[in-house]
Amino acid sequence: MALAIVIAGAIAFKQLPVASLPQVDFATITVAATLPGASPEVMASSVATPLERQFGHIAGVTQMTSSSTLGVTSVTLQFDLSRDVDGAARDVEAAINAARTDLPANLPSNPTYRKINSAIAPMMILSLTSDTADRGTLYDVASSVIEQKISQLEGVGQVQVVGSSLPAVRVDLNPTQLNSYGIGTQNVAQALSVQNSNRPKGQFSDGMTTADITANDQISKAKDFAPVIVGTSNGKVIHLSDVAHVYDSVQTLRSAGYVNGKPSVILLVFRLPNANVIDTVDRIKTQLPAIRASLPATDHLQLMLDTTTTIRSSVNDVELTLGLSVLLVIAVVFVFLRSPGATLIPGVAVGVSLIGTFAVMYLAGYTLDNLSLMALTVSTGFVVDDAIVVMENITRLIEQGVPTFRAALRGTQEVAFTVIAMSLSLIAVFVPILFMGGVPGRLFHEFAYTLATSVAISMVISLTVTPAMCAFLLKPTREEGHGRLYRASEAGFDAVLAGYRTTLGWAIRHPLIVVMSLVLTLVLNVVFAGKVSKGLFPQQDTGTIFGGFQGSQDASFQSMNKSLLAIQNVVRQDPAVENVAGFTGGQGGPGGGASNSGFVFITLKPRANRDATAAEVVDRLRPKLNALGGASTFLQAAQDIGVGGRQSNAQYQYQLSADTVDALSVWAPALYHQMQKMPQIKDVTTDQQNSGLQMLLNYDRVSAARFGITPQLIDNALYYEFGESHVSTIYTSLNQYYVVMEASQPLLRSPSTLNSTYVHSSGSSSVPLGAFSTSKPSTSPLSVNHSSFFPSVTISFNLAPNVSLGQATALIAEMQRRLGTPANIVTQFAGTAQAFQSSLASEPFLVLGAILAIYIVLGVLYESLIHPITILTTLPSASVGAMIALILFHSELDVISLIGIFLLIGIVKKNAILMIDFALQAERLEGKSTEEAIFEACMMRFRPILMTTVAAALGALPLALGHGTGSELRRPLGIAIVGGLIFSQILTLYTTPVIYLYFDRMSQRFHRRRRRGAASRYPAQP
Repeated sequence: MALAIVIAGAIAFKQLPVASLPQVDFATITVAATLPGASPEVMASSVATPLERQFGHIAGVTQMTSSSTLGVTSVTLQFDLSRDVDGAARDVEAAINAARTDLPANLPSNPTYRKINSAIAPMMILSLTSDTADRGTLYDVASSVIEQKISQLEGVGQVQVVGSSLPAVRVDLNPTQLNSYGIGTQNVAQALSVQNSNRPKGQFSDGMTTADITANDQISKAKDFAPVIVGTSNGKVIHLSDVAHVYDSVQTLRSAGYVNGKPSVILLVFRLPNANVIDTVDRIKTQLPAIRASLPATDHLQLMLDTTTTIRSSVNDVELTLGLSVLLVIAVVFVFLRSPGATLIPGVAVGVSLIGTFAVMYLAGYTLDNLSLMALTVSTGFVVDDAIVVMENITRLIEQGVPTFRAALRGTQEVAFTVIAMSLSLIAVFVPILFMGGVPGRLFHEFAYTLATSVAISMVISLTVTPAMCAFLLKPTREEGHGRLYRASEAGFDAVLAGYRTTLGWAIRHPLIVVMSLVLTLVLNVVFAGKVSKGLFPQQDTGTIFGGFQGSQDASFQSMNKSLLAIQNVVRQDPAVENVAGFTGGQGGPGGGASNSGFVFITLKPRANRDATAAEVVDRLRPKLNALGGASTFLQAAQDIGVGGRQSNAQYQYQLSADTVDALSVWAPALYHQMQKMPQIKDVTTDQQNSGLQMLLNYDRVSAARFGITPQLIDNALYYEFGESHVSTIYTSLNQYYVVMEASQPLLRSPSTLNSTYVHSSGSSSVPLGAFSTSKPSTSPLSVNHSSFFPSVTISFNLAPNVSLGQATALIAEMQRRLGTPANIVTQFAGTAQAFQSSLASEPFLVLGAILAIYIVLGVLYESLIHPITILTTLPSASVGAMIALILFHSELDVISLIGIFLLIGIVKKNAILMIDFALQAERLEGKSTEEAIFEACMMRFRPILMTTVAAALGALPLALGHGTGSELRRPLGIAIVGGLIFSQILTLYTTPVIYLYFDRMSQRFHRRRRRGAASRYPAQP
């Protein structure tokens, strides 16, 4: 049986996929729509709102946010964890089709959707540079070739190309020339559209052959558009070149990307929800040589960021930690047993239990990740316990002279109930975890199942394989057969046991002091629960930093481009940085972006080659970047665990929503400025940008009507001159390109151009706007954000050093209460901060649930209401020890350390089970008194208790002391377990027997009263 388990586990291990964490992504879909030149307010009202109304009818949507910037709207839909992303995508597509009639008719294309969460960092970043080609050509290659090939690979959700735009024919109009010829901008747009055609033309056939009809109706280069006739003036034919500068360029001139300070087109590769990131990246890397071979020799495609590098390193590190834990556990067994043959027996139990778990993991569809390997690492200290208990009891019988085979059978029978009780009660600890909601719950389902599986296999092995090995490997030995080292170590253990015997006798004689110490631990639990820092997940060092930079709300593209280069120059000088990529121009990027914003992605050198963590690199870059001026830069270390669907410039989010934009305009700045004053948080930023410059055109409708001019004609004239309007489409075999028309660049620099802009009336006369309108500077939003239909503002922040998320959220909530926001302002934490609050609220119920589950299991096994309570009195000391250790080592009480406390609940009650089970047997089978039975149980079980506790502590010690890649995620678990074991081990050796005796005396007193009561009601008959 053991061999079959090992073979199945070994085969499964080779097949298990590798990941950073279990796949627990929310089904998330991002919808994007573009309307070049449209203001954020127009995009929000005419595009975002119709889409949101339809999306609101979709079942399972838990969060809907939208961001509208210049010409771009991005809507992110996050669904319940139980919702399938493909089914959600079908519903989203149907909603887009239903909203199409309510969307602007001049949208260049229908809104598109992607099955990705745009708020997460990309899994891979590629850069494309060239020795000869311009960025427009590079963008075309990236968009038409590279993006398509990578997007087809399994697991890829989206490839976003940034840093430039597609090639285009640009038409820079000269409005003065147009007016002198009496030609309107709409006439030029119409001429360009009809002169560039790509319509079907049919075919002819003579009965024997068929031929298609083609023509030179489509033109694609600026030199071909220049001669196009756009009108006549006084009998003279006017060509496009007479009224405009026509040249080959790109769709938008306000876009730029750089890698390590060099101009580059950047490809951001995102994975599908629940796709295995390592497998997906491996598929992409396999295709990269073929993609590079298809490019010109002067083009260079480089891998700038690969997030799987640290994932692989982290998994390798935790595998080494697992191996070290196994060795330490085996070493503990050897130290206590001092026999290679005897050590082999629990060693086999550990190996079979761990390897067999791989087979169950494979059948369950799990991965080799940090959490599953952490579960196996911790379980090394658990799975050895059952074998130790069985073997120690068999060894005791052999030393008493019982024949080996009979000792194996009898010894196993004596402790079988104990082993089953220990294992089932430990498995019961994880029942509440299965009901933990949200991302933390999904993450730890795999952890709980993995650890429970290893414990279950260990129970079976210890009751079957271990006795068989004991029967063959254990032999009776005489005292003179032992070496000097054995006798010396045994003398040392006897001295410890003698000390325990003396102190235990004192404790039994002074039960009040022991009970008071137990009460004190209960009080300390409450005290330390309020003192320990609290968080959601430990901050990881994934080797990647990302963030954004934001200029003033009237910042031009030129100033943002200059800021991007300055930022990259500072970042590149840091010795820990390997690569830095960035782009600006309001292209959206991850989660969208206004025209005064940009994004930065930083790849750090391998952890062994740098002197600082990612968080420390951010801290030392912050003052240097702040000194640059021009734009504010906000950096954060990328995390494997992401919650929420809105991109922000910091890790934590505080959201305000209201029924009106005016209310947000008052209260959002007030809250923002108060948060900026709080020393406990830093990098405070807001996505509310409602002070961008605008020119407000106010025209007299009556005067305009006299000229035959309508508001639509005015809008068209303005759009054609200032909106980078797409007036014609050029079709090719690989892509579609546009003819982009606007006024010449010098005219776009001065607001005074508005007054001299001519509108072509319905009567074919040209009238300047200044004849019937005035314009004045004003302000307008650069972005408009919605959350669940309502206008919203998100304030983002990071934590100051040595400040926990729990402290920050409490301070912000208190500040908001003092400020007294009105009822129509709804405030809440979002993303990770919201998940933390939900987790914090559920933690007490989870702990109580675990205790209740253990009580029920033990109550059923012991058929008693009292004995489970005795066993559970061991728990307060364990949690106190865990919290003391967390405080001493500056760790937070987060989800990871909470799991450690759950595990402690399972570990420390094993000691009580060993004592109580032996005492009950001594009372029932040997007729001993309660005090004699529990005292003898403590003496007889002292060695296995010490062995199992030390094994569990040393099994978790590599986690607590780890400093490799990803160790920050695992360290709180080890600290909690080791600290809890050290503290509880000392206390429970005394509290358990005292409480056992106390409850026994209470029970005897209760039964005597019942007997006296029964005697008084039913007196004996004479």
